[in-house]
Amino acid sequence: MVRSYVERLPEPELSALVRTVWVHRTDDVPYVQRRLPAGGVDLHWPLGGEPQLLGPLTGPVLEVIPARTTIVGIRFRPGGNPLLPVALSELLDQWVGLRELGYRWVERLGDAMVNAPTPESALAMLQAHLLQEVRAATRADPLMDEAVRLLMPWQRSEVGVLASHLGLSASQLRRRCLHVVGVTPKVLQRTLRFQGFLALAQAATTPLGQPGAEGMAGLAADVGYADQSHLSRECLRLAGVTPSALFGGEVERCLREHDHAASYRSFLAARARPPLRL
Repeated sequence: MVRSYVERLPEPELSALVRTVWVHRTDDVPYVQRRLPAGGVDLHWPLGGEPQLLGPLTGPVLEVIPARTTIVGIRFRPGGNPLLPVALSELLDQWVGLRELGYRWVERLGDAMVNAPTPESALAMLQAHLLQEVRAATRADPLMDEAVRLLMPWQRSEVGVLASHLGLSASQLRRRCLHVVGVTPKVLQRTLRFQGFLALAQAATTPLGQPGAEGMAGLAADVGYADQSHLSRECLRLAGVTPSALFGGEVERCLREHDHAASYRSFLAARARPPLRL
């Protein structure tokens, strides 16, 4: 088995809720995966194993994936998971098994997926079932969809002004964001800004930041950090290592072995659009 991680865009009907879907294969040795905050919930389904949801993260999580394992997964947009009957703040930084949530279809779907001819076919089955769940679910909170959009990098939205724009008080926005997304608006904004920085770095994008700023400093300015020191502090908070350590090791390896293009597409698209002035 050849080690690989490949992301793809979801089925079009899922695109409002799902950022990306993926297949991760390990080879003959265990793989240590550093999972970083992304703003949403991840569904991990090891073929032949127990499916789990990884709740919203506020810091890095190291996961050891056993050798010769294939996992299919779905990364939901912030607030976009229809499988959770609880407030997302209750799952902050936690793993929860789908069986623990009382879903009776887990065993039946798991059997079908493990017998699929390819992992990609298994992922297609998972998306088809998720579509059924989405159609049966009540759309949670359209105001939070707008809040998430305006908290993306390059929008430069102030949280207090955002609340007024949505017709909410600051405390109402905070409560609704905690329930639907799992974190406060400010934490979500920091997380999305860091994901925007990773998108630029992965895409080897030329900075559009301050005149004369190049390399890491240019990317930091581009995505909205005050300076490179600000980026370094946030990287320590969200990734557990400095930018130089991250890019000198795991990200460099990730660029060679993993395909994250689908996951970062929405961030790069946000960069290309002019910001909405609130």
